[in-house]
Amino acid sequence: MRAVIVGAGQVGFHLAERLSQENQDVVLIEADPERAEYTGDHLDILTITGNGASLGILEKAGVRDADILMAVTSQDEVNLISCLAATRLGVPYTVARVSNPEYHGSGSVLSREEMGIDLMINPERESAREVYDLLQSSAATDVATFAQGRVQMIGVTVLEGAPVAGRTLADLDRERPNRRQVVVAIIRDGETIIPHGSSTIEARDQVYILTPTADASSIPLLTGHEPLALRRVMIAGGSSEGLFLAHLLERVGVECTILDHDRRRCLELAEALPKSLVLHADATDLELLEMEGVGGIDGFVAATNHDEVNLLSSLLAKSTGAKKVISLIHRFEYLHLVPRVGLDAAVSPRMSTVNAILRYVRRGRVMTVATLKGIDAEAIEFRTGPRSAVVDKPLRAVGFPEGSVVGTIMRGNEIVVPRGDIEIEPDDEVIMFALPDAIGEVERLFE
Repeated sequence: MRAVIVGAGQVGFHLAERLSQENQDVVLIEADPERAEYTGDHLDILTITGNGASLGILEKAGVRDADILMAVTSQDEVNLISCLAATRLGVPYTVARVSNPEYHGSGSVLSREEMGIDLMINPERESAREVYDLLQSSAATDVATFAQGRVQMIGVTVLEGAPVAGRTLADLDRERPNRRQVVVAIIRDGETIIPHGSSTIEARDQVYILTPTADASSIPLLTGHEPLALRRVMIAGGSSEGLFLAHLLERVGVECTILDHDRRRCLELAEALPKSLVLHADATDLELLEMEGVGGIDGFVAATNHDEVNLLSSLLAKSTGAKKVISLIHRFEYLHLVPRVGLDAAVSPRMSTVNAILRYVRRGRVMTVATLKGIDAEAIEFRTGPRSAVVDKPLRAVGFPEGSVVGTIMRGNEIVVPRGDIEIEPDDEVIMFALPDAIGEVERLFE
């Protein structure tokens, strides 16, 4: 596949890095000469300096021979024009990162349908949905959904004294032969481990578990966490993410309080959110947080546009006693700080955008893709065809590449836990977990 990416910011850089690791032909266009030089020095791709909305630059990038163009700069208009130009030059598929909700409405003259763009990604909406999913569990640090919401992959830190701590996966299988949860990855000391039966789960491990959504409530107790009943949530920051999240919470009857330092923005929020309490206040004011009862809150979400403010307000909320604290983090390099300082979870709008785009880029028999924070692996959901190499043979005989594992098999409404003697059938939905070096071979097995 030949992919042209417009924008070498963190989204573009991460997309290019992922695709180049899979030996895809990637061309990246960046207007900032220093950023373009940095990208060229760090990635094995072709980098072109220039405006991605320029026909001349697109021609220089060989866009006529591209299979897909992804415009992911921080400027909506550049992304839209790049995609429009690429479509006119014959690119089969175009993807635009677009934050302004006015461009997303189906009746807009600049909507996706009107402009002929195949996919528009709104980072703020994607991250708000991710925060909402994280708030449903006291333990989750990462959540991704598969099989139309019937299966979840949950990342969780194992606490000291947890029922699973010190046990091998084979031990857990023997003790709970009917369990439907599958551990697909273990992060220990920064290393990603694709586990097997003799692998041991240790306290302080970050484990990733595939589970039927209906069984997800059992994971906190197994990993040493207390269950959480979500009744009250405080959102620090009236950003687009905070507004979208408040809408989601209002729909399910969760009591929501929003803090913002901008009086005019508070008036806009109060008008848009009739069921929420909106306060003109500073989210880093400890006295105010205590006065508003943050210590008894079920969930606290720091959703300003400034990472430093989000981290500080989250720390204050956690130290005051908030049960689940989630911080919005825009810069990738700050994500690793979240577990170190004791916060429960972080959401990156940019990583959410990368995930949404990768889901589309895979296409074919790929239904869903999830790339997680701080882990060099992807979870990929495939639908098998009658000629797929994995069909009608025991899993142990398929020859999956090293660095990959079968997580869950969906067969109609049935969830099948993978075992060595299980056979995959046509039209099964199979969720795989794979390191970057194994992804290409895994995809070929499902063709």
